Amino acid sequence: MLRACLAVFVLLLLAGCTYTAKITDGATAVDRKQYEVAIPMLEREYKRAKSRGQQGEIANNLAISLRETGRDEQAVEWFQTAYDNGVGPDALREKAAALKRLERYEDAIQTYTDLGFEIGSRYEFRKDIAGAELAMKLKERQAQQDRQEYEVNPVAFNSPQADYAAVPFNDALVFTSDRGAATGDQTYNWTGRSFSDLFSVDPTASDVTGFTATLNTEDNEGTPSFSADGNTMIFTRCSPPAKRTDAYCGLYVSERVGDGWGQAEKLPFVTADANYMHPALSPDGSTLIFSANLVEGWGGYDLYRVTKGADGAWGTPDLMNRAINTAGNEQFPTLDGDTLYFSSDGLEGLGGLDIFRTWPLEDGRYNAPKNLRLPINSGADDFAYTIVRRDGTGIGSTTTGYFSSSRPGGAGSDDIYAYTKTQLPPPPPDTTPIAYRNVLDVTVVEKIREDPTNPSSRVLGVRPVPNATVIAQVGDQSRTVTTDEEGQLSLVLVDDQRYEFRAERPDYLAAEGRFSSRNLPRDPDAPEQRYELELEIEKIFRNEEIVLENIYYDYDESFIREDAQPTLNELSELLSRNPDITIELGSHTDCRGRDAYNETLSQARAQAAVDYLVQAGIEAGRLSARGYGESQPVAECICERCTEEEHQRNRRTTFRILE
Repeated sequence: MLRACLAVFVLLLLAGCTYTAKITDGATAVDRKQYEVAIPMLEREYKRAKSRGQQGEIANNLAISLRETGRDEQAVEWFQTAYDNGVGPDALREKAAALKRLERYEDAIQTYTDLGFEIGSRYEFRKDIAGAELAMKLKERQAQQDRQEYEVNPVAFNSPQADYAAVPFNDALVFTSDRGAATGDQTYNWTGRSFSDLFSVDPTASDVTGFTATLNTEDNEGTPSFSADGNTMIFTRCSPPAKRTDAYCGLYVSERVGDGWGQAEKLPFVTADANYMHPALSPDGSTLIFSANLVEGWGGYDLYRVTKGADGAWGTPDLMNRAINTAGNEQFPTLDGDTLYFSSDGLEGLGGLDIFRTWPLEDGRYNAPKNLRLPINSGADDFAYTIVRRDGTGIGSTTTGYFSSSRPGGAGSDDIYAYTKTQLPPPPPDTTPIAYRNVLDVTVVEKIREDPTNPSSRVLGVRPVPNATVIAQVGDQSRTVTTDEEGQLSLVLVDDQRYEFRAERPDYLAAEGRFSSRNLPRDPDAPEQRYELELEIEKIFRNEEIVLENIYYDYDESFIREDAQPTLNELSELLSRNPDITIELGSHTDCRGRDAYNETLSQARAQAAVDYLVQAGIEAGRLSARGYGESQPVAECICERCTEEEHQRNRRTTFRILE
């Protein structure tokens, strides 16, 4: 459920994707993340649309805008309209996700099933269906229980805007909101509301005030964490780097000064090319857990842990292990002693982000995360679980606190909920001896393309590849196995081992993956834990042009810019994994400029890409460079009438695998 600009809509900790140009149509408003602005425009444009194709495109943009502004009931209908007007399976996928967030689980399962038939792979939606089936079972089981463990109610100080991530501070709560009282006059056009700020409230009186003018700015602030003595606060602030239209979030620290707070400083390990957010300080202030989307992560947003040295300086963050992090998003950590609560959409859940609980065992590894289930979790996003008070011990004792959710029926897009948890009698003990097993399911998959003959056509999903060869390297030992008809092989893992895999099949590019069994949990309640690893192999399209994304050159220059290097590094890795292929690097210009000049410039650019790969260790004999100038445009238009977008499409770097 990644969204543009950052990651998840529930964050709303986004720097303003601001533009000075006037928005004149709905598609442009959506492209610039101004969803609230887009909705009325698109509603008018849909009524004026003259073709089925136009209606489909407009309906899809309208559904996206409704989704991004928290109106899933309406989004469901518009995604269906988009699908009916030829947008394709992506609209059906979005409809199913919205149905799940609305807890219309049977409808969601049916839609996911239909979608699997349409794209030719039920595998793509297996987790979505399993989560919906689990939610239905839990709801049925909850209805049969005489006593409920949790009592959940929305708080009185919720607003029609987004309110979330309440944490205790002294006798008050500090939370994040984009309500109208937030600092600054500018409207955040994503939501049509203000930018987010920190607010304080006495929960018994619901009297909301701004937390501190020192830290609330015209940027987005939120998700604070306080040290046990109340003198240190770490929080998230999102502000756009100069001359950029994207936004990055960082972690900032402020120290108590009298009754107020000092100026915030960015933590030293925060870099400028990733998002850091959702800090959780340990009670002694020496450990910080946070969420970030760094390159070395397992996918999406992951949880990291960093400790403070004896000199008071923060060290280098460590990626937390696969017991916690997944290929999805792990966010909003909070700590209760050494117990870690966090939200994930990558672990098995009821829909969107679900709240999980884990804790370190005696051997240092973390226990398998436990889903808090209904009524804490729902089909929507549930996050930012915090404990405020405990009363009593043993059976009948209670714990009270807060969490946040975007579930239907609240006052706004995200709301804060108070809970009371009552300790119920435990079930009878199970005396069966425990046999622990960790199992890794490795699945070889390939992309499903809208046009199976075109490597540049739209990807609809992935499907398993049967009878693929997988070479598994475990320590110094290697063995070769063949996947079954489901494209899968399963391994019982040995503790503290590094596993490396290579998937091969004739006429496909090989893929590689890794998995570490270090510190995997041992949970008496779930002694068998299963993990998944996908190896995606690519079908070889010989002599077919494949565009390399994000390869740009400065005007009248051919050197490889820094922002182009990641794409070429990926190509270098692909070539290293597949030493038997040779490729041609091609460079194309747009139609502006003289033919001879464009040919010379494009040849120099193609050669620069080849030289970069040679420096990366690829044999020169496997590479050739060819500049095509303006001779092979992909956007057919009269040069003087081409839009800048059409010029950009023609101005591309490509490669093709040669015979």
